[in-house]
Amino acid sequence: MPFPVRLPQPSTGAAAAAATVGAVLAAVALRRYLSTSRHRSPTPVTMSALRTSSSSASATTLVAYGRSPEDRELLASVAGSVALGDGESDGEFSVAVSYEGAGFDAAAYMDALTARRFGRWMLWSPRIGSTQDLIAQNFAKLPVGLVCVADVQFKGRGRSKNVWESPAGCLMFSFTSQMQDARKLPLMQYVVCLSMTEAIKELCRAKGLPELDVRIKWPNDLYLKGLKVGGILCTSSYEPKVYNICTGIGLNVDNEKPTTCLNAALQEANVISSRLKREDILAYFFNKFEKLFEIFSNQGFQALEEQYYNSWLHSGQRVVVQDAHESQSVSSVVTIQGLTPAGYLYAVGEDGKSYELHPDGNSFDFFTGLVRRKMEA
Repeated sequence: MPFPVRLPQPSTGAAAAAATVGAVLAAVALRRYLSTSRHRSPTPVTMSALRTSSSSASATTLVAYGRSPEDRELLASVAGSVALGDGESDGEFSVAVSYEGAGFDAAAYMDALTARRFGRWMLWSPRIGSTQDLIAQNFAKLPVGLVCVADVQFKGRGRSKNVWESPAGCLMFSFTSQMQDARKLPLMQYVVCLSMTEAIKELCRAKGLPELDVRIKWPNDLYLKGLKVGGILCTSSYEPKVYNICTGIGLNVDNEKPTTCLNAALQEANVISSRLKREDILAYFFNKFEKLFEIFSNQGFQALEEQYYNSWLHSGQRVVVQDAHESQSVSSVVTIQGLTPAGYLYAVGEDGKSYELHPDGNSFDFFTGLVRRKMEA
């Protein structure tokens, strides 16, 4: 399954996130960039309306979309200076304002989008190494709230530096945000997970479809009927007084293998004629995320905790904690109660002791009931 996830803790010289900077500030930043970029040596690109038959199979194409013609033109100008990830077409790429035969209906997406800051700028590519790498490497050049969407991704990033190749049929995107409070950074991934689960439910209701009960597997995977359908990756960098966050999401919409997908679940519910579309899911996600992110920024995660617990898999779950003690493995049975203020799992043992549980890479697997590392709270 594409796009597993993690959110590193803030560290010296690197961190995550950023404050709620509105569309006006983003546009100002872009104009400032454009006014200074004339002194730089721009990366050679093709700026045009592309046809699928004329684009090179080995080149990367970025198509710029915006809520308004001004947004689109501004983004297209900035996109011409972005740097691609290592090993992508030897740096050869084209920037376009339209693309014949595009696999993503940008007009339908923009029509469904009500968010004012997030998602109003979009870069779409039929095939790219990693949407996450593109926005992370070019964060300063791009407006806050921009989303990069790809039909196919061949260098996706996951937990423990795993590399994932994501085929067509998945919704794969990364977007930018900012935050000033470092204490909230580890909790950002939970807001994103909650936003996606709520967005899918709202979309199903709006379309008159059975609600898909997508749940959160801590810390940042999405599950449906016990099978993984998606995941979130948050990375970050620090600038004076602000944290820049790059959030990547992979969601299996149409591929029934290797696990399951959203539309397969609808078919199982005897919904044959209607299917969820990537464009609608993306728009509903940003509509929901913008509201939850504002609550999170102003009131903290505590204001969203009850809603989050209603969407996750772990309340009351009993797991075994294994820890090395004097060259011997010591096991304790604990019950998950919720999250600690730092965003780790809070659990209580049979002896009444409190535990703070941390993920331990890929060995952390709730569905085998095993946690390999513990810290007493």
